[in-house]
Amino acid sequence: ETLEVRAVEVTTSNVGDAPMLPELLNQIPADQTIGSVTADGAYDTRNCHDVIAARNAHAVIPPRKNAKPWKPTSAGAIARNEAVNASRYLGRAIWRRWSGYHR
Repeated sequence: ETLEVRAVEVTTSNVGDAPMLPELLNQIPADQTIGSVTADGAYDTRNCHDVIAARNAHAVIPPRKNAKPWKPTSAGAIARNEAVNASRYLGRAIWRRWSGYHR
């Protein structure tokens, strides 16, 4: 709603972005609602989508160019598959505008 940055983590260059997402979300108290998590394609991993879904938030993460649907074994995988399908149907550029990625 407010578009404010709610979590921050400073790391060294040998630490990847995606593995830090659970720690970032843990900085936000569990009783506070997270509407959406916007991140770049580096966060298009099963763990990131599952962690976001576990907080009942919407993931705004562009699927990789060659993204294939995952087996729908978790809420995160199902949400990611919807993004893959929408990106294929709309095209990547329109998906980014439609999803609010550049908001």
